[in-house]
Amino acid sequence: MVPFRLTASRYGFACGLLLLLSGSVIAADSFPFDQTLMLEIKPMPPVKRVPILIVEQNGDATIGLWCKTVRGRVDVTDAAIHIESNPLPEVLPQYMASGQCTDERMKADQDTLDALKQVTGWRRKGRMILLEGATAMKFRPSDN
Repeated sequence: MVPFRLTASRYGFACGLLLLLSGSVIAADSFPFDQTLMLEIKPMPPVKRVPILIVEQNGDATIGLWCKTVRGRVDVTDAAIHIESNPLPEVLPQYMASGQCTDERMKADQDTLDALKQVTGWRRKGRMILLEGATAMKFRPSDN
């Protein structure tokens, strides 16, 4: 009987370890809610700011663009994602100094927001979050 117990306990340990590891793989592939995701793109001078996306667990989102920030709503299911946003505000944020929001940056705000609204899928590639749609967008979690 003793050899059977050892075999059964080893089998039980192996099953438990496999279950634990599969749970961590599933968690690693889940959407990174409540994290600051930074668009992987070169900053546009004169400011080092790049667009960010923060999606809360309940789907509320903050979309920080090149100059302006808007609130939005994000629905995530498995590999599908749908992003809606409020319209861009007419005025610049108070913390933006004169000359920081060039016409190029203002146009990039609208273009980036339009691209986000056309996203239909998402997936992970290492640490990166890839948003797929008419324009592919690559985000990385902020180290801060």
